[in-house]
Amino acid sequence: MLSATEQLHVIQSGDANIVPLEALKTKLESAIKEQRPLRCKLGVDPTAPDLHLGHAVPLRKLRQLQDLGHQVVLIIGNGTALIGDPSGRNTTRPPLTPEQIAINAQTYVSQAFKILDENKTELVYNGDWLKPLNLEGMLKLAAQFTVARIMERDDFSNRYKSGQTISLHEILYPVMQAYDSVQVQADIELGGTDQLFNLLAGRELMEKLGMEPQVCLTLPLLEGTDGVQKMSKSYGNYIGITDEPIDMFGKVMSIPDSLMPRYLYLASDFPVEKSDELVRGLNDGTLHPNKVKRQLAASMVASYYDSKQAEGAEAAFDRVFKSNDEPDDIKGYTLAELALQGVAPEGDGQFYLPAVLVAVGLATTNSEARRSIDGGGLKLAGVPVTKGTYSLPAQTLIGATLQIGKRRWAKVLQ
Repeated sequence: MLSATEQLHVIQSGDANIVPLEALKTKLESAIKEQRPLRCKLGVDPTAPDLHLGHAVPLRKLRQLQDLGHQVVLIIGNGTALIGDPSGRNTTRPPLTPEQIAINAQTYVSQAFKILDENKTELVYNGDWLKPLNLEGMLKLAAQFTVARIMERDDFSNRYKSGQTISLHEILYPVMQAYDSVQVQADIELGGTDQLFNLLAGRELMEKLGMEPQVCLTLPLLEGTDGVQKMSKSYGNYIGITDEPIDMFGKVMSIPDSLMPRYLYLASDFPVEKSDELVRGLNDGTLHPNKVKRQLAASMVASYYDSKQAEGAEAAFDRVFKSNDEPDDIKGYTLAELALQGVAPEGDGQFYLPAVLVAVGLATTNSEARRSIDGGGLKLAGVPVTKGTYSLPAQTLIGATLQIGKRRWAKVLQ
């Protein structure tokens, strides 16, 4: 096992904050002396089925902790998801049904194990201890916190000051997440910077119950391919961990050079020493940004697929970008396949173009598709589609290549 100092260097790579840092040093030293792993907790609410690289940031930090010899505890929040995390929200989340949560959880877990070592992961569901809480148990738990303490949270404080609604059940969310830490006896809890209040609530509850309190490790929110907004499907700047290899490679190549150090530390599976070396090379000018970005893109494709597919993705990227050729494997969608997804010509024989783009996988929503059209990002047979063109006749659409950006292609077939 590495020394406490060496482990701390790995743990701190790419982090936002560790609260309190001295406590983590002490925990690491004790763990080494007693030859026992620290229990490292991440709680996730399965509110959406698909993960992108932003979601994967804490999972990658967990994998580092696994590789250091510590015990990872992944908590699926099938109990807390019934409330919905208010972190970063200015409105109450719409509730999910238990059925939706179960479906999302299954997909989330399968994707999480693309990063985590399944054999070294303790997978638990917080509904197992939250749902059986009776009125007496919930009241005892809630009594450990004051309303004033909960209202210190920026999300609640800002909503209260602006006169926006705060539902009573939302106030219970940090209490329930804190109880998770008690149940799994966490030494470290991970979360985004927007999760710090919840993490500190866990530390506070453990201390009140006479337990050694957990250390809070926060990680930055990863910016998307635009280099500005946090990665999100709603912004269209995401890189999905189930994206096709060529799409993943191309999206990574599109990130601004200034973001590469963050992606190296937060989104790649490079050892910290390798990321340190690449960042030094970028900073002192001994490494060209394009060369580093190619290594990063190939590594990320290989980590979610394999090295052979990474090589193929890079070759396909070069073929498209250097020679401006169309890919050889553009997927075609027949009119019958579109009809199965509810896309058919309207009364005047025109197809609603945003719905077509969603059906062929070039956009996730009609809104995203309209933004691509209005931003000049859609080409039909190599020609940019005019802003505001939301309908096309079948004879124009059928057989033509649809393209968004440099990486996403599709065809509509008869």
